[in-house]
Amino acid sequence: MSILEAKIALLDGTPSTLGEITGGRPALLVNVASKCGLTPQYTGLEALHERYADRGFTVVGVPCNQFYGQEPGTADEIAEFCSATYGVTFPMTEKVEVNGDGRHEVYRTLVQTPDENGEAGDVAWNFEKFLIAADGTVVARLRPTVEPDDPRLVDAVEALVG
Repeated sequence: MSILEAKIALLDGTPSTLGEITGGRPALLVNVASKCGLTPQYTGLEALHERYADRGFTVVGVPCNQFYGQEPGTADEIAEFCSATYGVTFPMTEKVEVNGDGRHEVYRTLVQTPDENGEAGDVAWNFEKFLIAADGTVVARLRPTVEPDDPRLVDAVEALVG
């Protein structure tokens, strides 16, 4: 089964699949949190989304509360925070677990991808980034401290959108 067929609801609870959420476009999946030191990355993620949306690219935020409870809110609270504080327009999924026994099926595939240092396995922290091609192939894994405007990420997005 392709990662794009994985069932994952939108933040508002609407049943969906990753493929429906990405619209068959290349995408950057990011496990996000509202109360993390890296939360300001939302600004850069929104800028990346806006910069490449017309070229067939999207960012997808995946809320997760597994790292010191830094995403404790309800779906409505998360949506309000992201919209009001950072002007987020990219799609957001339901809150999921990215590590452990309850790991969401999307992340069971994603964590098999090694990062730039050849390290695969558990998500290290909030704002870990996975770049996927339109066909669902995972093409890059970038650790949480890699900013959305980092040339490594921007160049990889450019390569996907042509």
